[in-house]
Amino acid sequence: MPSIRSQPLIIFAISVSIFGLLLIILFALNPPMPRENFSWRKPLVGTVFSLICIFGIIAAIFPKQCSHTFDFRKASPNSSSHQISIKAHHPDCEEFSTHVIYVGNRTFCAACTGLLLGAVIALGGTMFYFFGGWHIEMVSSLTVLIGIVATILGFFQLKFSGYTRFMLNTCFVLGAFLILVGIDGLAESLFVDLFLLALIFFWIFTRIELSRWDHWRICSNCKSPCEVR
Repeated sequence: MPSIRSQPLIIFAISVSIFGLLLIILFALNPPMPRENFSWRKPLVGTVFSLICIFGIIAAIFPKQCSHTFDFRKASPNSSSHQISIKAHHPDCEEFSTHVIYVGNRTFCAACTGLLLGAVIALGGTMFYFFGGWHIEMVSSLTVLIGIVATILGFFQLKFSGYTRFMLNTCFVLGAFLILVGIDGLAESLFVDLFLLALIFFWIFTRIELSRWDHWRICSNCKSPCEVR
């Protein structure tokens, strides 16, 4: 579980993410010239982004097996803390009620479910744009703007609960996809595309660190003597 010592890393990650968004705005306003006509540029970029989406889908479906974002430790036999059940890889307690959504009798992690939906939609869009010859040059700037707004909203998902958190996590993934597609339509540059892919990967890292910090904050402020703390 992260501690207060991880806060400088989070501040650094957020700062780099904001700087990256500012660079994207500059790219959108002043696309680099000249444009590149490599026939393999779009398939290559589409393949890399597809892999990001696929790994994201797997991680969302199997969060315990694919990451250690949440490390819920079992109490030792001599521990005085009471046991608490885990649902949707979150402690089944009131403090984490904002992190889950309910569909019938089943409990799902709001963030993971939103990221899963966003990744599936983005993967479909990737097939159309990078492999299917879909052209958006006429609306590339608008696409980038919508993507920036969606990505920023996604970073604020920690402030919301339930289905709102679910939708904002979906926006986070779709925002990254729209930025990549929009900038690619404007710049048509392999270097810029690779930079954006690296930035998207860094955004995912930042998003994970924020979730880790949020979990640490909730448990640190909780007075319940459970084994999660």
